[in-house]
Amino acid sequence: MLIPARALGATAISATLALATAASAENVAVTFGTNWLAQAEHGGFYQAVADGTYAACGLDVTIQPGGPQVNNRALMIAGKVDYHMGGNLLEAFSAAQEGIPIVAVAASFQKEPQVIIAHPGKATTFEDLKKLDKILIGDQGYASFYQWMKAAYGFTDEQREVYTFNPAPFIANENWGMQGYLSSEPFMVAKETGWEPDVFLIADAGYSTYSTLIETMADTIATKPEQVTCFVDGSIKGWYNYLYNDNSAANAMIKKDNPDITDEAIAYAIDKMKSAGIVDSGDTETMGIGAMSEEHVKDFFDKMVSAGVVAADIDWKSTINTSFVNKGVGMDLKP
Repeated sequence: MLIPARALGATAISATLALATAASAENVAVTFGTNWLAQAEHGGFYQAVADGTYAACGLDVTIQPGGPQVNNRALMIAGKVDYHMGGNLLEAFSAAQEGIPIVAVAASFQKEPQVIIAHPGKATTFEDLKKLDKILIGDQGYASFYQWMKAAYGFTDEQREVYTFNPAPFIANENWGMQGYLSSEPFMVAKETGWEPDVFLIADAGYSTYSTLIETMADTIATKPEQVTCFVDGSIKGWYNYLYNDNSAANAMIKKDNPDITDEAIAYAIDKMKSAGIVDSGDTETMGIGAMSEEHVKDFFDKMVSAGVVAADIDWKSTINTSFVNKGVGMDLKP
């Protein structure tokens, strides 16, 4: 069992890391590809590398950051990456429709961190956002969650304005809204303007996808179940330690992989992940971080079918494997 770093003295920590480093020379090398540049939202995985959790069960994990010119999911399909950080369940459904045997084995995030932001006082509920003149929504968002917003709440195509990932139009128009990521656009707007926007998490309005999924190929599950167990368990423990214990070594790794990120941005993201229950809420309270259920996935699938986002004949059950989660792994690491 991994001992929380804060319960160890400095000498013990050094000894533990030294043992993990020595062991890693004999461990199986695997690569985990993320879907964007290193950030706090990837913190649990960096934590499990930094504190030797993966090494303790036999893996030498390399984190390969994503980015605008990197497609780690395609590299996993090609056999160049062993595990991948999926965005949300829509990607898994798309793979199933195309006959690509990608399987999600854990949900690092119970909630999609997608938000709609508004100027202060312009909306008090998610449904109130329909009163805004315009909402800036990108093309990918329009094809996915905005279709659900239309079906579930009555938003319209006319209200949508194309978001080019420039917040200036939103800042300039007090009766406009804008899509964002919980730890990104609200932080950016506050830094630019000095005022805090009102933030509406679409997950809390019913957009029930899991997010930041751990994906691997079906063949990996069939031929290397012990390796998958090690990676999933290690990642879960990493998330507990990153959120609730000493995360300094993980943050140092994140800043090394992404020199542009600041301590302030990391602290802001961690605070938002915790306060909004992005990683640890709902089912995780009894089954542990990473929890997934078929009922939850079917609920989201049915919503996406009703919204016209996905086809009704997709074999959604093939997109997940819940046998590696829901066991309460790592719950003892939470204070």
